[in-house]
Amino acid sequence: MKIKAKVKKDITKVKMLIKHAMETGRRKDQDGNVIPRLYITEVSASHNGQPVFHAEVGQAVSKDPYIAFSFKGGVAGDMISITWIDSSGATQTGEAAIK
Repeated sequence: MKIKAKVKKDITKVKMLIKHAMETGRRKDQDGNVIPRLYITEVSASHNGQPVFHAEVGQAVSKDPYIAFSFKGGVAGDMISITWIDSSGATQTGEAAIK
């Protein structure tokens, strides 16, 4: 997961690129077998332990989703933490410092 966060005039803009296959469960492989569904269901972000973003996403989102959001507050050096959960229950967390 790649995360970039920048603050300007008390508004922090966060951009993230999540590496994930985002399989819908409707595609088939070369042999005609259905590829099992596996997609991100939730993405959450926190700043200094306080939630600042939450999204429920589904199988319609493309492979390797790019998500951006902004929130009021934050200073350079503060940490942003991003966590996602997929349909199998797998989870990943990444952190980045605000610049």
